[in-house]
Amino acid sequence: MVTKSAQETQALGEKIGNNLKGGEILALYGELGSGKTTFLQGLAKGLGIKERILSPTFIMMRQYPLAINHQPSIMNFYHIDLYRIENEKDIEGLGLEEIWSDPKNIIAIEWAEKIKKVLPKKRIDIFFEYVEGEERRIMINGQ
Repeated sequence: MVTKSAQETQALGEKIGNNLKGGEILALYGELGSGKTTFLQGLAKGLGIKERILSPTFIMMRQYPLAINHQPSIMNFYHIDLYRIENEKDIEGLGLEEIWSDPKNIIAIEWAEKIKKVLPKKRIDIFFEYVEGEERRIMINGQ
């Protein structure tokens, strides 16, 4: 699909966030400026998160507890940004396997291609492509 503005990209994320049940792993792929963080801002809104979503580029991971009344089967949203890592060895010690094995978590991983060897097979791959201006092409595969 193609979104023509940041607002449309966020709205798509929000729609998807509204439909998540817990246990989903979203692997996001795309160049800088392709819309990944904008999409995740909408996704977080769809999950009921009121906080401003910033890409955790320097700390790699942010955890957002979810409101109890939103979806009782979901407890946490994890936003992971792997822009600064070189490969899978750089994430040792983060406890990602434990985080993504908990069905009460939703995990979104920006720059997922950097850890493709260790990503779970059961995931949703989302590819972002800059078209021009604010227009983005977004392709969703999986689950």
